[in-house]
Amino acid sequence: MIGDTMRVLEPAAGVLAFYDGRVPGVRLHGPGPNWLDDGAFVLGTASYALVAGDEAVVYDTHMSPAHAALVRADLERRGVRRFTVVLSHWHRDHVAGNAVFADCEILALDLTADFLAANRADYETGDPPIRPLVMPTRTFAEGLDLSLGGRTLELRRFDVHSRDGLVIRLPDAGILLAGDTLEDTLTYVAEPTRLDRHLADLDRMAAWPVARILPNHGDPDRIAAGGYGTDLIDATKRYVEILKLCCSDAALAAAPVRDLLAPDLASGAILWFEPYADVHAHNLAAVLAAERTDAP
Repeated sequence: MIGDTMRVLEPAAGVLAFYDGRVPGVRLHGPGPNWLDDGAFVLGTASYALVAGDEAVVYDTHMSPAHAALVRADLERRGVRRFTVVLSHWHRDHVAGNAVFADCEILALDLTADFLAANRADYETGDPPIRPLVMPTRTFAEGLDLSLGGRTLELRRFDVHSRDGLVIRLPDAGILLAGDTLEDTLTYVAEPTRLDRHLADLDRMAAWPVARILPNHGDPDRIAAGGYGTDLIDATKRYVEILKLCCSDAALAAAPVRDLLAPDLASGAILWFEPYADVHAHNLAAVLAAERTDAP
């Protein structure tokens, strides 16, 4: 049953991570190729809740309505009665459970709402379908501050992975909820023509006062232990730079991805997880195709 393997982690005071995936031999939807099993579940996905008393801010509604229902039920058991949802970006595995929170305020960037509207028919008829796809109720352009139990939450846009990446910083704890802007083992390149912009925003992120990073896709034990260090930003930047170099260096493009990541794997900035070899293959193909398209 969907959700049977979900774990509830507590990486910091007032921060819960609802993690599912990376379970060998388990598929949630079916044997054939589908976005749920072959993306969200195989790579492992967390959504987060920031909790203060009877109020919670839910960061992404997880990979399915069943997961979202478990998240909401767990929070209600903890005494939460007021929910605000924040969407990290428009991709399926982050918005699939929106309907479970349809009676709540759902915050997102203007861009996220635009992308969801443009892809609504595809999402609602996909495999598996997200039907109905519940839309954001309040949007904004670049940033917004929220207050939760006296704690400030800084919501800011970063153009990494997707141009509508929205992260949450908790300045009192030095914690960054990174969505898909950062990922372990390596970033999934969804917009291969925007690598330079991604690098610029990774530099901007690196200058932000942050101590620990909680990505939506990463190692569950590392998340449970408090998250990643800021060297995850540096590792992500180095990987994107390598992808750019692959466009002009055939030997580099042919190299095993573990060799490309060796320094950051050795330092512990990132951890090796075998399915990311396929993600790298996707990234490389996307970037090389974009380079050929842009060539004069």
